Amino acid sequence: MKQILTPLKVAEELAIIVPVQNEAGNILPLARELRELGAVAGIDYTLVFVDDASTDCTWQEIHKAHLEDARVRGLRHSVNAGQSAALWTGFKSVKSGLLATMDGDRQNDPADLLALLKALDKADFVCGFRAQRSDNWVRRASSKVARVARSAMLGSDFKDTGCAMRVFRKECLQAVFPFNGLHRFMPILVKNGGYTTLEIPVNHRPRVSGVSKYGIWNRVWRGIFDLFAMAWYIRRQIPPSAPRDTIP
Repeated sequence: MKQILTPLKVAEELAIIVPVQNEAGNILPLARELRELGAVAGIDYTLVFVDDASTDCTWQEIHKAHLEDARVRGLRHSVNAGQSAALWTGFKSVKSGLLATMDGDRQNDPADLLALLKALDKADFVCGFRAQRSDNWVRRASSKVARVARSAMLGSDFKDTGCAMRVFRKECLQAVFPFNGLHRFMPILVKNGGYTTLEIPVNHRPRVSGVSKYGIWNRVWRGIFDLFAMAWYIRRQIPPSAPRDTIP
């Protein structure tokens, strides 16, 4: 397995990428939570909201958050491109060697970033799993079915690839590529790319503002299609390797 483990520098800046779409009521509260966390824990970070062509005042709220705290940045898509595209836009925009991702609905708890950062001394890519989900039973059941299907078809048994709470070293992006669905399969691609991965439990909070963009029926068919596509890709993937001998 490829390992790029190095001691975590306390002063190393963390870039937190948060894709949002029509989340106006969550922008300022999330930015303030992270500011308080950073002040208490001494985390040096940049917060990057990527607005995926919202139709409400999300972009204006991001501007307000920037005026409150210069560490807040904003990027906006001209057309709606999806969560994976928003993440990729954020990844391309930062130079930090440490990256984190979170959902913009505030169901992820910023305090969990501390545990994920600490776990980077054990793995290159640390992702959370929602041990106690604040979702209805239909969504919880569908996630369990999806886990069984992923394990059977991809040979990789991550507990919760749908959890957006992740911290990782930027080098891990060498194992992935931009496609619509990346956000669901990123841990699997990183592991198959030879990087070390680790899952740890994280908090999951009820949504208090805005509405979910995902339902059962607008995910099930795309999820099935993506699963077959990913299974094909993994079977055809060239495994990580290094030349046995070299001539300078």
